[in-house]
Amino acid sequence: MWIARWRSVTGPRVDYAPSQEVAGRFPEIPAEAFRRSVQLVLPDGAVLQGARAVFAALSVAGRTGALRAYERVPGFAPLSEAGYALVARNRGAASAVTRLLWGRSVARPEFAVSAALFLRLLGVIFLIAFVSLWTQIDGLAGSRGILPIAELLSAIPPRIGAIRFWFLPTFCWLSAGDTSLHLQCAAGVVVSALLAFGILPALCAAAATALYLSLSVAGQAFLSFQWDFLLVEAGFLAIFLSPLSLRLRFGPAGPSRTALFLVRWLLFRLSLGSGVVKLASGDPTWRALTALDFHYQTQPLPPWTAWFAHWTPHWSHAASVVILFAIELVVPFFVFGPRRLRHAAFLLLVLLQAAIAVTGNYAFFNLLTMLLCVPLLEDDAFERWRRSRKNPVPVSGARRWPRPIMGAVAALIVLCGTLELSASFGEVRWPAPFLAIARAVSPLRIVNGYGLFAVMTTRRPEILVEGSADGVTWKPYEFRWKPGDVFRRPSFVAPHQPRLDWQMWFAALGSFEQDPWFARFLEKLLEGSPPVVALLGRNPFPGTPPRFVRARLWDYRFSDPAERRRTGAWWTRREIGPYGPELERP
Repeated sequence: MWIARWRSVTGPRVDYAPSQEVAGRFPEIPAEAFRRSVQLVLPDGAVLQGARAVFAALSVAGRTGALRAYERVPGFAPLSEAGYALVARNRGAASAVTRLLWGRSVARPEFAVSAALFLRLLGVIFLIAFVSLWTQIDGLAGSRGILPIAELLSAIPPRIGAIRFWFLPTFCWLSAGDTSLHLQCAAGVVVSALLAFGILPALCAAAATALYLSLSVAGQAFLSFQWDFLLVEAGFLAIFLSPLSLRLRFGPAGPSRTALFLVRWLLFRLSLGSGVVKLASGDPTWRALTALDFHYQTQPLPPWTAWFAHWTPHWSHAASVVILFAIELVVPFFVFGPRRLRHAAFLLLVLLQAAIAVTGNYAFFNLLTMLLCVPLLEDDAFERWRRSRKNPVPVSGARRWPRPIMGAVAALIVLCGTLELSASFGEVRWPAPFLAIARAVSPLRIVNGYGLFAVMTTRRPEILVEGSADGVTWKPYEFRWKPGDVFRRPSFVAPHQPRLDWQMWFAALGSFEQDPWFARFLEKLLEGSPPVVALLGRNPFPGTPPRFVRARLWDYRFSDPAERRRTGAWWTRREIGPYGPELERP
């Protein structure tokens, strides 16, 4: 099986034959040597054995790294020879392990179809993200929005110089008006659609990434979620996974193996980091396996399925936490393994994200994480779909990024990614130059740290906003998706993300002073700002804006099954008190 793999790499430059057939041609090689290891006969008659023979044979195809390490790295040669000898003495067991981990073939896998599918579906996710944001951008960052980007940029003095463009990388420096924001959203929709259709993949991936980064900077607090960072990072990697061609077609060499590794490296960091932060935070609910006793009702925007999940027995919650830790802490290492381990990682990680998506509203995060799993599958998994294509993959003429560029990108991503991942484990001392590099690239958001729900919230405070024309009679503003009316059934909204509803969840966990944007939100309600009011579900003052607004804090809990059967209410609530000062329109 492994000889077949080597032959596919070296091609006709190396002849392979069993010693039983050709031993007579080489009387200088003892029969015991043939039984002990493979023998490589060089053109000059020299004979190499064992691990060195394998590395030398592969080096004729340009794979010289292992041979150089064998010849130059202290300790590598004896270790590799010991490993080879162990396998050679136990060929039966090694064959069983090979079949267990690889299956019936260890042939070099191809990833042209999975890479093309990844790029097309990434275009779809970009499209979802741009359309979702476009419907809200005026109310969030427009001239009459909660946090106008023009105000932020104008507050930065020009004397800072060109460095301000690096630390706030947005096209809004050219124009920060509403038209600019809409044009960026529209351009994002166009290039995302082109990427989904496989047109100019590298250029469209770069454009979509740059535009989403620009809008993320413009959105400020409303676009600071981990999936916003994840989308930018995935888009950046997609640039180098894409062929340099007009259409999404890979050449005979397939997609860049380095780019594929970087996508898996991102998936590894995302999954492992999410598990590590839960333990490293010291949160008692994770360690006591009680986190899911609270999660379903305290998550930001629970759908109706979360009510049913919340009332399942504690043992099912505890078992789910154990499974979660197994998937997040162990399975990520499978992404770099042989075929069957990669397939297991694909299945388990996708199932985990599907379970989260079924009981929560996390925008496009679950879809994007599932998509990062696609490059774990080689083309054989898509063979039927591949045969049905009119234009087979690969085709000639498609070029990949030059190796020096890929090497530099990989070095940067691996270095910064390692620093970000190590932060999940706690404080780690790194050389100052490494930290300087990480700080320099951090504004671009191409390498990020990940880890959701490090600390589980055990209660659900909700902010209810009210307005009044006379300071006596108060009418509530209704949000579209976050809990308010206890009789309104929680709804699914993903993959769309209502940014204001999400930020209200974070604001309720803090204080009025900690979230300056919230006071701006109340001011916009006093002004009756149309784009801000449009973010809400119901405006109790459709004609004239209120003279007073206030925010009250309530404690929300899921109603128990008996109460829901009796009253139809999904929630129960108890008033806590004022969230901040009452504001009056001048």
